[in-house]
Amino acid sequence: MRDYSTNRTGFDRILTVLAATFLTVSAATAFAQTDTAKKGAAELAIDAAVPMPQPANVPPPTAADFKMDNVPPAPPIVRASKPADHKTADTIGTDTKPADTKPSGSADSEASSNTTPPSAAKASDATTSPDTKASGSKAAETTPADAKSVDAKPVDAKPAATPADGTKTDEAKKDATATITPAVAPPAGTDAATATDQPSEPVKAASNVPPADQPAADKLHELLDTKATKFFDRKTERAAIEKFYAARSYAPLWTEGGTLNAQAKGVIARLRDAAADGLDPTDYPVPNFAAAAAPDQLAEADLKLTASMMDYARQAQSGRMHWSQVSGDISYPEHPINPEQVLMNVTTAKDASAALDSYNPPQKLYRELKQKLAELRGVGEGPVTQIADGPALIYTPERGKKHPAVVVEDPRVPMLRVKLGVTENADDTHYDAKVAAAVRKFQANADLKATGVLDERTIKAINSPKRDRQIDTVIVNMERWRWLPRELGAPSLGNAYAILNIPDYTLKVMQHGAQVWSTRVVVGKPGIHATPLLTETMKYITVNPTWNVPPSIIYKEYLPALQQDPTVLERMGLKLERDRSGGIHISQPPGERNALGRIRFNFPNKFLVYQHDTPDKNLFAKETRAFSHGCMRVQNPDQYAATLLNIALPQEHYTPEKVRSMYGRSEIDIKFPTPIPVNITYQTAFVDHAGKLQIRSDVYGRDATMLALLRNAKGRDLEAVIAHAQPNYSRPRGDIPQGVALNDNGGGGFGGGFSNSGPSFFERLFGVQTPPPQVEDRRRQIYRR
Repeated sequence: MRDYSTNRTGFDRILTVLAATFLTVSAATAFAQTDTAKKGAAELAIDAAVPMPQPANVPPPTAADFKMDNVPPAPPIVRASKPADHKTADTIGTDTKPADTKPSGSADSEASSNTTPPSAAKASDATTSPDTKASGSKAAETTPADAKSVDAKPVDAKPAATPADGTKTDEAKKDATATITPAVAPPAGTDAATATDQPSEPVKAASNVPPADQPAADKLHELLDTKATKFFDRKTERAAIEKFYAARSYAPLWTEGGTLNAQAKGVIARLRDAAADGLDPTDYPVPNFAAAAAPDQLAEADLKLTASMMDYARQAQSGRMHWSQVSGDISYPEHPINPEQVLMNVTTAKDASAALDSYNPPQKLYRELKQKLAELRGVGEGPVTQIADGPALIYTPERGKKHPAVVVEDPRVPMLRVKLGVTENADDTHYDAKVAAAVRKFQANADLKATGVLDERTIKAINSPKRDRQIDTVIVNMERWRWLPRELGAPSLGNAYAILNIPDYTLKVMQHGAQVWSTRVVVGKPGIHATPLLTETMKYITVNPTWNVPPSIIYKEYLPALQQDPTVLERMGLKLERDRSGGIHISQPPGERNALGRIRFNFPNKFLVYQHDTPDKNLFAKETRAFSHGCMRVQNPDQYAATLLNIALPQEHYTPEKVRSMYGRSEIDIKFPTPIPVNITYQTAFVDHAGKLQIRSDVYGRDATMLALLRNAKGRDLEAVIAHAQPNYSRPRGDIPQGVALNDNGGGGFGGGFSNSGPSFFERLFGVQTPPPQVEDRRRQIYRR
């Protein structure tokens, strides 16, 4: 059979198609290994510019060069070329021979032939005939000179594998990418990209740093990469600061073009006024930006101010010393700062000073102490004056018509008026009722007997730096406020909470920012029985509680007492048991004589302390009430219970009478749906409802310990956590003297023994918790250096 349109036999045509198919498969495999088939135009241009020896870079015909008879006609060719070039796909498939392929000889290539380098022409020629392998290989090896000419003048050469008629359809382009050689330049449409998109190194991201700040930014980057630990010794803060600077391309935080910005001025003002918050301004040095002219000086000053700002925020929020530095019987929830939030808050705030100040305690009692601190310091301004020694001055009030008031005169009185703040009749030399009242007030605040008589001791106290001691007392109390949670109460209960002040021996219930109820309390004795400082939540109250004697009391008091009098426990209404492992447990059943009285208020804690009623009501009449073993005795427990229950269970309408009606010999637990926070505090300085500064005796010596630490803090990290030995509440073992009534019948409840698997002392005290409170740790992760 003969095909007259091509003047070829059908057999020859079949052989040609098979040969083309074989060459196509071989070429695809070769190009897959070199991964040139998937390269873009920019990559191909780089390959064209760099000599890369290849064995034989001659592209074979592709399947697109051979079309079957049943293939639909290709779309018309849009091109200004010779009329003979406009052929159908069928014609292309039958007329084109590999040896007759036209070498980029279209009008487009001819128009740009004047700018085509010789190497590009050779590469184009190399694709004209698959039989000229040697010439194609030579053309593929582009010289450096050729590469330079390509970079300088991009060519408009088309891919060499396009059909002979120069078709530019999408199908033809896809076929061309399968056979394109590295030596071919990109299409004409990418001329501009060819000259600009071929960098010799990776392109850097555009910087948002103003040009004037770029030198300082570069130095900041260098310092943070090499000397970050010099400025920031806390790992968490250092990582956050490095991340924050990197996110802003290391632009300075506090300067713009070498000039302090508004945030810097606000931060500096707050740091210099740190003393107003009871802090030491020398702990937060401010760098001298005026002397920082060079970029490296500006960068170093920027980091120093950031470090001081971070130190202030951390210590304003959590304190200059960790509470574990003071004593082992203090436990408050941790609330460390978030360094990233500090940086974001301060640097984006309209008022950076106020933003930094917000890390100080927000409580009203703290703000009142801050105001009193300012007043105390204001009194001391001006020259120091001393009251001269002399005879005692006594004011005798009127006692009827026969005994008029006795007012003495003394030249020291005007100066005394100034010292004590008596502004009325400032020059009057009479020691009258107002001056005597001011002396009496001073004596009361100075722990002197308030007689109103200006005697030798009073003069000495007035002339001594007593005011400085008051300032110190206020400062350490402000420091302790930083340990407390920022939210003292339960938000869902109107911010309700109970707060106990040990030195003042008072207990108050607060709600909606106002006092709801208060009473007197008895606290622990100084020393090993001191009441611990803590914040916990009261979960329930127990009416008619059993007193499970703490192991410390069994060890140190009851076992020695049994040696002297084997009947002492029986006479006290206590029951003694021994478990199978030999441990001793002593308890007292509910009743009028119970040491806990009628009600126990339970807020499970590691110190095993609680608040409770007491049968010994006489101690509440004393001014100093530190008599217990650590627990807190409440003067009016029925009122306290009714107040708390009306907050936790308002629908139940509890009254003191309703609470008392539950008294009996069976324990009754009343659980709170929402626990109420309990804050045990140590406030030796506070402001009362009349706005007067109240100073209390340092019954546990906490003020003295803190002041000593602050004054001798050189070389010490007061923010570090000190691990203290935890109290051991295991069941005590010991010999029970002969004749002691021992309830060891193996039964349950009172009078019965208990096995090794019996309840622990904590469970006997607070019941079985889910989860167990001894496992629950409400403290946040402790921040360490």
